[in-house]
Amino acid sequence: MEREWVAEESVVVRAKPRTVYAAVADPRRMPRWSPELFAVWIRAKGRKFVGFNRIGWRVWFTDCHVTVAEPGRNYAFRVTSFGLPVAVWGFRIEDIGDGSVRLAQYWEDLRRDNRGAGFVSLLGRVFTGVNAPDRAAHNRVGMRATLARIKAAVERAA
Repeated sequence: MEREWVAEESVVVRAKPRTVYAAVADPRRMPRWSPELFAVWIRAKGRKFVGFNRIGWRVWFTDCHVTVAEPGRNYAFRVTSFGLPVAVWGFRIEDIGDGSVRLAQYWEDLRRDNRGAGFVSLLGRVFTGVNAPDRAAHNRVGMRATLARIKAAVERAA
């Protein structure tokens, strides 16, 4: 099987686009949604943050830089480790009418064709326990959990 470099999952949420955006564009709220992220340290007025992650007994951190912040539409950030590119994570919000949006979470693996890609893939395996070729499938499971938690919280609050 060929390695997957991108993954995406989506869910329909009964809420306004800006309400959903407010939930996903605040890194401090992400530990509530994500099955891996357990803490966030905000730097540079929310444009940069450090994510503290865990799978079982394995714990690691990543440096994150917000690259897209379009209220009500799109929020994304680039993840690096030791200054080397790891991934892009993001959310797209599409108004589908009737008071609902389609919320998509996406991920793109950047550990290819760049300086240090092999090293960062090895670090990823050591710190997370997930082999690089299995990362897309692993992330899809996490995205489904994340989206379900966001949907429940946003709809409950509405």
